[in-house]
Amino acid sequence: MKSLYTKFVVITIGIMLLSGVLAFIASNTYYQQKLKPANDQKNTTIALEMVSFIEEHPTINLNEYLKNLSAIGYQIYLVERTGKDTYFGAKFRNTSLPHSTRESVLNGEIYHGILHFPKQTFVTGFFANELSNSIGVPLTHQEEKYALFIRPDIKLLFNEMHVLFGWLFGLMIVLSILMVVISAKYLVKPISKLTIATKSLSQGSYAVELDTKRSDELGMLSHSFKQMARKLEQSDEMRKEFISNISHDIQSPLSNIKGYTNLLEKEDLSSNDRMQYISVINGEISRLSNLTKQLLLLASLDRNEDILQKKTFNLSLQIKELVRNYQWLINEKGMMLTYSLPDTEYFGDPSLLNTVWDNLLTNAIKYNNPDGSIEISVETREKLIFITFKDTGIGMNEKEVERIFDRFYRADVARSKTVEGTGLGLSIVATIVKMHDGQIVVKSKENEGTSIVVELPVD
Repeated sequence: MKSLYTKFVVITIGIMLLSGVLAFIASNTYYQQKLKPANDQKNTTIALEMVSFIEEHPTINLNEYLKNLSAIGYQIYLVERTGKDTYFGAKFRNTSLPHSTRESVLNGEIYHGILHFPKQTFVTGFFANELSNSIGVPLTHQEEKYALFIRPDIKLLFNEMHVLFGWLFGLMIVLSILMVVISAKYLVKPISKLTIATKSLSQGSYAVELDTKRSDELGMLSHSFKQMARKLEQSDEMRKEFISNISHDIQSPLSNIKGYTNLLEKEDLSSNDRMQYISVINGEISRLSNLTKQLLLLASLDRNEDILQKKTFNLSLQIKELVRNYQWLINEKGMMLTYSLPDTEYFGDPSLLNTVWDNLLTNAIKYNNPDGSIEISVETREKLIFITFKDTGIGMNEKEVERIFDRFYRADVARSKTVEGTGLGLSIVATIVKMHDGQIVVKSKENEGTSIVVELPVD
């Protein structure tokens, strides 16, 4: 299995080589289509100017003149009518030239060898040192007819430059590869650390060390990874706490049921005791039933099932009916309940929202002080409906407020032992409100009371 570092280096070098080949093919195509015709025309003009100069100076020594021209950067081939031929300057690598070509130039035609030189993929005609890759023009000197073939002497023109270009190209490739190797190591290093951190997370170790000071995408990824690690650690702690709490909440009533069932087996048990034990058993069964119902509801909400059945209903009337159902309990505890519930129509799931009001009201009753008070209000402002449940109960500190929507969390465990509950109610409340695109604001002070405001958007 190749490492990311090796893959990065290999792919980058492959891209460099492929880019070089494609660039060479593109430049060669450009030469064939654009530069070669221009080069042919330029050299034809030069050859005609040479011929014009020679013909205007009939007394010039032809051989000396052509020799001097070859010294300044041209390869020259001169053909006489008699068949004699002479070369001036550097030798041609390939001197093959059809006899018909020589004859046509002697007869006054111009030979465009550069323009018609065969196209090749990796060798452009500009560097082909062949006699057929030249310009041929007719020449008359001292009443003798000649065929003059010329081409630029590439080796003479670029003798030093081609060596320089070779070194430049070679050094460029070597340095590019070295820089790719070094930069790839620098880029891949934080990813390697992330890989190690991922393995650490998979083994349950959440203390990961990553460089989050980088200002690039890898720095952002490292920062996000550390945040994810913290959230996973919190989720793992909540999971363990969840298992512990649910085990306790199931085991406790089961133990009570078993204990009282054993007591019912006694033959000398009085009728009153029997009825009392059966009542306790039924109470524990109801407690288990309530717990399982809430767990099933939470499971449905967690799976994001399409359980919302929205319709328009009177939200205030719904809360009033709920208050009537609990009026006997409120009176029994000597509490005072006041409410301001003007008629308010809302489009939502009445069943799930009734669960929200039920949980908030029962909490306000359970955690209130004897002879305390409860205030309920519904108010519409702009495009929001504010539903407030306020009590004068035991209240909570800031840390408890932060956790009240965690599953199975019950503020002040020591005091909550005397208060029945599963610790799931407010978690269900938060989930249902979120499904209605709302939010919950909690304000609480110890020994003073709690205010919970549900904000629901009006469609």
